Amino acid sequence: MTIPNFGCLIDNEASCLPYTPEEERRIVEELTKEAESNLKEGSLYYVISNRWFVHWQRYTGQDTGDSPIDEHPTGSQHSNGYLSRKTERPEQIDNGHLIKSGSDGEVDDLELIRPLEEGCDYVLVAQEVWKKLQEWYKGGPALPRRLISHGDVHKNFTVEVYPLCLNLIDSRDNSQSVIRISKMASGRELYDQVCSLLKLEPEKIHIWDYFNKRKRSLLAISTRTLEEMNLLMDQHILLEVQNNGSWSSDVSIDLTGNELALVPIEPSRSSVTIAGGPTLSNSTVSGSSWIQGNNLSSAVMDIDDGYGSLSSVTKGNRGGLAGLQNLGNTCFMNSAIQCLVHTSPLVEYFLQDYSEEINEQNPLGMHGELAVGFGDLLRKIWSSGRTAIAPRAFKGKLARFAPQFSGYNQHDSQELLAFLLDGLHEDLNRVKHKPYIETKDANGRPNEEVANECWEYHQARNDSVIVDVCQGQYKSTLVCPVCSKVSVTFDPFMYLSLPLPSTVTRTMTIAVFFGDGSALPMPYTVSVLKHGCCKDLIQALSNACCLKSDESILLAEVYDHRIYRYLEKPCDPLAMIKDDEYIVAYRLPINHTELTRLEIVHRSKGKATLDMNSSSDWKLFGAPLVTCLGEGPQTETDVQIAIHKVLAPLQRKSYFSFTRTLANEENGTASGVDIDRSNSCNPQSSLWGQSSDNMEVEQTSNGGLSFQLSVIDEKGLSCNPLGNGSLIGPGESVRVFLDWSGRGHDVYDTSCLQDLPEVCNSGFAIKRTRQEALSLFSCLEAFLTEEPLGPDDMWYCPTCKEHRQATKKLDLWRLPEILVVHLKRFSYSRYMKNKLDTLVNFPIHNLDLNKYVKSEGAGPQSHVYELYAISNHYGGLGGGHYSAYAKLIDEDRWYHFDDSHVSPVNEDDIRTSAAYVLFYQRVKPKMGAEGSSEVHSPSCCR
Repeated sequence: MTIPNFGCLIDNEASCLPYTPEEERRIVEELTKEAESNLKEGSLYYVISNRWFVHWQRYTGQDTGDSPIDEHPTGSQHSNGYLSRKTERPEQIDNGHLIKSGSDGEVDDLELIRPLEEGCDYVLVAQEVWKKLQEWYKGGPALPRRLISHGDVHKNFTVEVYPLCLNLIDSRDNSQSVIRISKMASGRELYDQVCSLLKLEPEKIHIWDYFNKRKRSLLAISTRTLEEMNLLMDQHILLEVQNNGSWSSDVSIDLTGNELALVPIEPSRSSVTIAGGPTLSNSTVSGSSWIQGNNLSSAVMDIDDGYGSLSSVTKGNRGGLAGLQNLGNTCFMNSAIQCLVHTSPLVEYFLQDYSEEINEQNPLGMHGELAVGFGDLLRKIWSSGRTAIAPRAFKGKLARFAPQFSGYNQHDSQELLAFLLDGLHEDLNRVKHKPYIETKDANGRPNEEVANECWEYHQARNDSVIVDVCQGQYKSTLVCPVCSKVSVTFDPFMYLSLPLPSTVTRTMTIAVFFGDGSALPMPYTVSVLKHGCCKDLIQALSNACCLKSDESILLAEVYDHRIYRYLEKPCDPLAMIKDDEYIVAYRLPINHTELTRLEIVHRSKGKATLDMNSSSDWKLFGAPLVTCLGEGPQTETDVQIAIHKVLAPLQRKSYFSFTRTLANEENGTASGVDIDRSNSCNPQSSLWGQSSDNMEVEQTSNGGLSFQLSVIDEKGLSCNPLGNGSLIGPGESVRVFLDWSGRGHDVYDTSCLQDLPEVCNSGFAIKRTRQEALSLFSCLEAFLTEEPLGPDDMWYCPTCKEHRQATKKLDLWRLPEILVVHLKRFSYSRYMKNKLDTLVNFPIHNLDLNKYVKSEGAGPQSHVYELYAISNHYGGLGGGHYSAYAKLIDEDRWYHFDDSHVSPVNEDDIRTSAAYVLFYQRVKPKMGAEGSSEVHSPSCCR
């Protein structure tokens, strides 16, 4: 019998290809690197099915992480000595499922289904990469897309997967055509495309922005981009054609289909300018120079429309009840905006003239445009009564200044809030020239002194309304695990991102094997930090299985009944262990790294697999056993003894009783003497046979066990079998293929070696989904709990002069007037996005955080808060929906803002499992008659 060479399998079909999988991978990596180093606008990228691409990645031996493809890859030996999960060569490229089909099921053009998500539904590859993949695999169809650059402040290159789709209405006959054009195309290019399509002359046509089927503004033949003109996906544009001196249309249509007369007017000369934005009279339509002949109180108004005069934009006019139209998956933006525009200090600030505080020179800001755009939108919401608003101009600014929010995919309301708060701060930063300040070391000074100094340094560079009302201060303590160096810093924060306790810890089920053969394997379920490391898992298992002082635990992943990898680095993150993997632990001597490690792989008679020679009919089964040989050089006899010892717990009781009785009768041994113990360690036991030629032990005539022995090199690859009489040196690793047949299965019960538990036990998962509501305080305490830094976020210890995986402890030191609390419901990996819908029981009134604030110099400052707004998320990520609850300023009543729809809601109904971001306002202390401080609610919460 020869040892199977798991690293020498060859696919006959692949062997005749011009490139090996590794060569294909190398070529694609080189072409991708070259394309990324030479990015330029207009370059072509191609959309490829992620399903196909992940298959190709597996074929070429790449780690795909949590692949969504349900395949059963075959194993092969990888260069690192572990089993590489490769798969068969993929068939031709198939992008058909990405393309939209018509009502008849036929594909009219190459329009993509909407929405598709990059990294989940498709990937983008450079043009040269596409050419190579198409040359090797054929198929398609080709889906080219162009690289565009956008962003006024920070230029960003992105691939325009979805070009702008505009519905062109011809006013001559009301016919409609679809125009597909880049959003970065100019107005001149739009005119050229329309003229080419309808065989018209540019001088004889007008194209109108016809959003919501109402004339907004005339689109000029200019170099301005369509994005700058605020044109949106799937909106209407209106074509007017000049014929004999007259135009084909002199009317406009509102949302209800009523015709509206359009009368040209002159802009109001008595308008008031606030922060750079015109405030026109209520009858003026800014940007279109037309007024309407009838009342449009029920229509959706564009943000480009005029703003009420300053005197009309006050909190006493029942403002703040305007909804925001969904412009295409913009509910995340609408939810975030409604929470901010119902924040009392921001409302008071932006209803005033704040133009003097706009910082147009700040390189970290947006030239003040974001602040002006937000202020204009806030004033519109507080002046339009219940008229819904279409925030097109504000969305256009987002696309320019934050390209990550451009397009029409769903995004995260909390991420948008973080951008808005930071962007508004930089645009309104009163510090025009930031001084350089070198931070000083604490040097044993009191925390109060250091904290105040850090806050003064922060305010010297950052001074805005956002800092005034939204920023607090952390105390961060780092401790070096090696030298115990303690570092204390005080850092500002804008919001609290609180984990849900069930997302902080992770329940893992691990099978523990006894390397000395003293007991049967036993599964243990332990709870560890989700972002912990392997040493945390080892410690938890050690406590659970009562590990002895002279023992240690060795972790390993089992794949296809073999050791796929050993998890020997204590600092390796637990995130590398997936929920569906089989992780086992072996109890070994504490000095096992100095001994010879013996790895026992089980085989039995059965259908041949790809991992074995075609002449073999053995197949692998069960989990490998790992034990250690004695000190010094070892022989094959020592291996046999070790195997029998580790197999001893598997021996069936019926066989044990039979052999004992037989021994007593034949040898005259007194009853109760353990004859099996000596026999189990005897190389000449009837269960074993020996071949003197090449140390392969053949099956004996009585159907016992046989094995073949080989030494494993440093990379984990099996070498040739040991020759007769060879010695095994200390510190070497030995792999044994143990062949089971005949009487071996009668003697030993191998069922406990099979059906290993997965890391994530489904029973525990079901139990966790039915857990009771969490308290907001438990989330806060989980956030403030000491935890180790991740291996990718290590701290440079000034004493050790090295990066260390320090432990970190956060404390609240200074709280802001407006406290924003983000509940971390989402977890992300490369291919998966999960949401936790756990109900968090958060206080609506009297959120008391006094015991969590560590500053001793707070004085009469209140740490009691009242809730006034909530950003909600319903459903799953990608297909979910956002809305907002907000309490109207100066009115003790809650409202539900669901895009354009606004409705009152009872306070008892706002606490739901959809709550995602909570907004609290400080309850200001009020001095009592005798000087004692009392707490009263802010005006917006009474």
